Amino acid sequence: MRVTTGDQAGAQAVSAAEGDWGQPGRPEKPAPDGGPARARNLGLVLALISAFAFGGSGVAAKPLISAGLEPLQVTWLRVAGAALVMLPVTWRHRRLLLRRPALLLGFGLLAVAGVQACYFAALSRIPVGVALLIEYLAPALVLGWVRFVQRKPVTRAAAVGVVLAVGGLACVVEVWSGLSFDPVGLVLALGAACCQVGYFVLSDHGSDGEDAADPLGVIAYGLLIGAVLLTVVARPWEMDWAVLGGSTDMAGTRVPAVLLLGWIVLIATVLAYLTGILSVRRLSPQVAGVVACLEAVIATVLAWVLLDEHLTAPQIVGGAVVLAGAFIAQSATPKGDGAEGADGSAAGGSPVDAPTPDRTSYR
Repeated sequence: MRVTTGDQAGAQAVSAAEGDWGQPGRPEKPAPDGGPARARNLGLVLALISAFAFGGSGVAAKPLISAGLEPLQVTWLRVAGAALVMLPVTWRHRRLLLRRPALLLGFGLLAVAGVQACYFAALSRIPVGVALLIEYLAPALVLGWVRFVQRKPVTRAAAVGVVLAVGGLACVVEVWSGLSFDPVGLVLALGAACCQVGYFVLSDHGSDGEDAADPLGVIAYGLLIGAVLLTVVARPWEMDWAVLGGSTDMAGTRVPAVLLLGWIVLIATVLAYLTGILSVRRLSPQVAGVVACLEAVIATVLAWVLLDEHLTAPQIVGGAVVLAGAFIAQSATPKGDGAEGADGSAAGGSPVDAPTPDRTSYR
């Protein structure tokens, strides 16, 4: 199973957890004309587009929050807008609602509403890059769940990755200066990571076998369910809609608020999810993991340029260590696919039943 931190979790983790295109036993989609190399190149381009689109979500959302909208209201606008665009997909996969209601509810509640609400609330208090880097603790948290709750062994390399991720995070938040960032913002960012872990554990227990679901359908229904849930808590009828008719400040430049909202809905959500799904089948886990980590880099650079959110040298180094640790943690955990012996154990005695972080990303 694939764990992603940041927004790409929706596209990548769902595709991995639910079956590639929702049809168990269906042979792989043939590579486009030009062979595997062209397919990989296309997959890389799509993954880069997805990472860039996801990475820009926080940068576009923060000015709207600064202009007077509540983080929950911006989250609702994003999810409801994307759900509206994806309505034709929900109709196409309407049987999915009856076949896998628990999975769809879990995705809508945790991976959509939970992650995005916590993330947007966090970035209203702390820098975008810091909030996203904290979410990269998700692979470490999954491994902690496997080791201490499920009491299953993990590899030494995975443990090293966890230590690196935690140590890098200490540099990002500058613990030596007494946590200079808003503690509530840090807790909210950690809450986003925990919501990701909750969804991945849930999907690991219900996504395999003959009842595998189409990932595009899961995302479409997840957005719809998330929009309904967020409507209750965000209370959009109390929102100051006039904010969307004005302009917001981005590092001294006035930008139409509706343009930022359009980016969040169409680019950072719909396009990002679709390109993420299309890229999954064309890339190896190693390449995909590196590309997914670029989301945090892109978000940090965009926040630096567009929002004047500068990170210190120790924070930049710590961020690199977090990404390295997250990548090691998710790539070092052994897969059980095709490696089990007759007794259900891996050929080398490695754990095979743990949720396997394969990739890092989600916002």
